[in-house]
Amino acid sequence: MYIAMKSIFRDTAHGFIAWALATVLGATALAIPATSLIGGSAVGASQAAANAAQTNGPMDGYVDTLLRSDPAAAGPTGTASGGTTNATDSHGEMVRLFTRSFRNGGDLKGPDREYAAKVVASRTGMSQADADKRVNDVVTQVKADADAARKATASLAFWLTAAMLLGAFCASLAATEGGGLRDGTWNSRRR
Repeated sequence: MYIAMKSIFRDTAHGFIAWALATVLGATALAIPATSLIGGSAVGASQAAANAAQTNGPMDGYVDTLLRSDPAAAGPTGTASGGTTNATDSHGEMVRLFTRSFRNGGDLKGPDREYAAKVVASRTGMSQADADKRVNDVVTQVKADADAARKATASLAFWLTAAMLLGAFCASLAATEGGGLRDGTWNSRRR
């Protein structure tokens, strides 16, 4: 009985170690191309930054929504107020403000929210109340999207963990069955 238990333990451990090695090799095989892609995109990003004044980040879409003006209300110079505001400067400033405020699940604080509403009002020609409403709507959308991303990430992590545990179990069970076949005890256990 001791020898049979020793054999089962040895085979199960062998299957588990084979699974662990395959997992590490698979992760390495996936990480090497990803690393080269990231390195290549970093070089491309630095060249693009040198060539273009504007970069695209996760907050750009929200800031674009925030600063979108009504084309029918645009003055002769292309801005809603008819002035000569520097659109690139205020867009970049708003992106930095939103990125800093929402990093690590934060929120747009009172003074920042008021400033954002003033920038929206001046850039779009909206009334201050409408600008406040637009800022609140965009902040709510940012929070909802961040929450959805957190939930999706947690779900992905759970299912990846479950798949890894199932893979470890299957590898250990298959190695135990293979050990029984090797020892000639596979059919005797089935009876």
